[in-house]
Amino acid sequence: MSHRIKDHPPRVFFRCGNPFKNLFPKTNNARISPNLLSLLNSFETNLMLSIRELIPKGDGKAILTVSWMKEAMASLCETHKSIRTLVTDLELHVSDLEENFIYIYSSISSKLLELCNSFTSELDRLNHGSLLLKFTLSKLETSSCSEEIYLLHLESWRQHMASKNPRFENWGAILSSLVESLKQHHHSLPKKKLSGKGKVLLRALYGVQVKTLYITSVFAAVFSRSSNNLLYLTIPNMEEVPWTQAFMELQNMVNPEIKNAFLSDRFTVIKDLEAVELGVKKLHKAVQEGSDTNVLVEVLKKSVIKLSERFDLVSKETGCLLKTVISARDALVERLWTKYEEELGVKLPMMISVKRLVCE
Repeated sequence: MSHRIKDHPPRVFFRCGNPFKNLFPKTNNARISPNLLSLLNSFETNLMLSIRELIPKGDGKAILTVSWMKEAMASLCETHKSIRTLVTDLELHVSDLEENFIYIYSSISSKLLELCNSFTSELDRLNHGSLLLKFTLSKLETSSCSEEIYLLHLESWRQHMASKNPRFENWGAILSSLVESLKQHHHSLPKKKLSGKGKVLLRALYGVQVKTLYITSVFAAVFSRSSNNLLYLTIPNMEEVPWTQAFMELQNMVNPEIKNAFLSDRFTVIKDLEAVELGVKKLHKAVQEGSDTNVLVEVLKKSVIKLSERFDLVSKETGCLLKTVISARDALVERLWTKYEEELGVKLPMMISVKRLVCE
């Protein structure tokens, strides 16, 4: 690792200490049934395995590929689905949690949805660049344009790909607010003791939030081409949590690779896209020199089609995460609504679904 990389201090997750470290004090474990501990151990073991699967084998060159990004987003979607399954297995009622938790989760998830929408916007922008390039290549195949027009189209693609999505400006603030939201979660924890089920869910959610925050920061850094959005999350006093080591290994593998890519001042840190850009450079030179472009066009066309298909897969998994988070938000709100109806002894007006609002 270069000296310049070491100059970047890690962005600490909880500067005030880990708010979850006392969820399971040794003197209080007896209050949690073996069945609940079994559910938690199973959840955290699966979380560890899902994180370990994202650690690239070998020298880490697979990290900055669209395929790895697709796997990371798919893994994140499955992890969020697993929380829904855990809630079902716990047979959790709203009474097991404070209302503040639901409100805080709603705030955190709304920021995650905003990030996902931004990622989708950027993927659409990148795919629009693929369409521009496909159009240029079709013109080259039919030889219906002059050399100047070809070069203009190629330069237009490069300018489009080098431009920045205006939604990038908020990403750093959103990531920081997610960290702050988790701190507020700690300060808002109820003074009275949580039930065993509540403790299990909170600890499981901690792991989900750590994984979510880190992976979204990787996406934000890659898409914005700025290491300022890349987080390094510390997990103090959590040696007993099975996924900690895998998570630290993932960070220690991914972060240096991304930062080194930024230091190289490349056109893009996404390796698939960099390969396409190299093909465009060769084609640009061939057009200028009046050389035969048939082979270059054919190779570049295949690369562009493959890249577009892979971006579509990332978009699909991002959409999966969006739907899963929205579904979880709806479920929590419905549980809270049911609690109000039971306490008041009346039937309250049907709430407008968050999902319905998003779809409309």
